[in-house]
Amino acid sequence: MLRRKRKTEHYTYEARDVSHYIIVYSNNKDYGVSNLKLQKLLYFIQAYFLANDYPPCFYEKIEAWSFGPVVPEVYREYKQYGAMDIPTSDYYFKIDENNIWDSHRVYYEDIIAGQDKFIIREIVDRFADYAATDLVAITHKQRPWIEAFAKGRNSEITTEAIKNYFKEEKEKEYEC
Repeated sequence: MLRRKRKTEHYTYEARDVSHYIIVYSNNKDYGVSNLKLQKLLYFIQAYFLANDYPPCFYEKIEAWSFGPVVPEVYREYKQYGAMDIPTSDYYFKIDENNIWDSHRVYYEDIIAGQDKFIIREIVDRFADYAATDLVAITHKQRPWIEAFAKGRNSEITTEAIKNYFKEEKEKEYEC
């Protein structure tokens, strides 16, 4: 008797939570991750989710900055580290205009579903040996960044542009 393969569900998260998971995983594997590299990993993770017809991995928009794709909220969270590797932290501050006294937030390990963690780990592992500047060079050759940056600095790289480009690239791979 053949078993039917169950469809795996994927979810959409806050980019901060995905970033935290990347940082913890990278530090546990002794990869280390700078803010610049983190931005590119977020872009490639989002691309994987979209190219495979999953919902976006995270809600926040990606912008075309001089050094490639950037999630502004995440960039601001970690900009204090400059080019250094980001240390693991168990909390972050979220500015809530309605409740300024309760801005301290704790990261929860299990906020990201197991199947999504697996994808994130696979992508982090795939790019572990790349320098952040190598990833910048790669993204600068890709249509989503090129077209968004041509519209002006900090223009949005739409999820549709990412999805279309990476689906085309995936199809080219299968043709070979």
